[in-house]
Amino acid sequence: MIVRRQSKPIRIGKVTVGGNSPIIVQSMAKTDTRDTKATINQINELSDCGCEIVRIAIPDLEAAEAVSKIKKKTTIPIIADIHFDYRLALESLKAGADALRLNPGNIRDRKQVAEVVMAARQRQVPIRIGVNAGSLPPATKPGISTSSHMVNTALEQIKLLESLDFDLIKVSLKAFDVLTSIEAYRSIASKMPYPLHLGITEAGLPLAGAVRSAVGLGILLYEGIGDTLRVSLSAPPCQEVNAAYEILKSLNLRQHGPVLISCPSCGRAEVDIISLAESVDMTLKDIKKPIKVAVMGCVVNGPGEAKEADIGIACGKGKGVIFRKGKIIRTVMEDDFAVAFVNELKKITD
Repeated sequence: MIVRRQSKPIRIGKVTVGGNSPIIVQSMAKTDTRDTKATINQINELSDCGCEIVRIAIPDLEAAEAVSKIKKKTTIPIIADIHFDYRLALESLKAGADALRLNPGNIRDRKQVAEVVMAARQRQVPIRIGVNAGSLPPATKPGISTSSHMVNTALEQIKLLESLDFDLIKVSLKAFDVLTSIEAYRSIASKMPYPLHLGITEAGLPLAGAVRSAVGLGILLYEGIGDTLRVSLSAPPCQEVNAAYEILKSLNLRQHGPVLISCPSCGRAEVDIISLAESVDMTLKDIKKPIKVAVMGCVVNGPGEAKEADIGIACGKGKGVIFRKGKIIRTVMEDDFAVAFVNELKKITD
């Protein structure tokens, strides 16, 4: 059983992060924020696929001012991602951003940070201290490890924010290297009470990036560490959301849509299991109900191997069986596999 680290709950818009709240799935819009139409469309697509908080880039004043227009046409909380120019954070707050992400590696002037914190405190807007291994401030200790440098940077920034009577804080410590990320998150988890946003930064293309993220984030989540997460992929952002939910579902931390149990196929298979599983998977994309669906290649063992599935099909030569919770309910011929299975699936999802 996973016992989650207890963290201070904060509110980002209408979403509670930390405390006893579910682990929240985040992503980032990949549009030019100044193109408000494209950004609004992508944020709404993300909302439809299950994203609960979205971050947007704020490279200049025009982007900061666009936050107001974007918020009017979207429903999920928006985090303004700020680098280098603290004034963009101030403008984003004026425009109604639900939270800020500040990188202590590239906004280092304490007076500038203090000005942003005071404005955020007045509006009760949280700040994520977003430490990134690729943009750390100069190390004060020679030979310090990257993970320790990340932790020290975050703790120093936390100390500054707390000195300004501000505690609406969320922290992230992201690196491309999985072990560095794990070490950093493990280290800071016991050193401060604030919620942790998990991520493996710049993880890569969909396959490799999802694997790297699943390994790094999965280990941390299993240890009870993490209150929100983003899977960073070189892919459309809904793929990030889907991958994040698959990680959470695999650890029974969230339920979101179906789980597909599918046979890998082998030389014993007498039908094209892979094509059938792909066809079923496409059907499942429109289903929101958290059900388990199985596509198995063996009539003899399939129902037993997938007995926990709400519905499944086990295929043999020329025919197969449809089963629920391991009990056979119908035998179908091979030509009818897909249609018959989808019809039975609709019965339980409707």
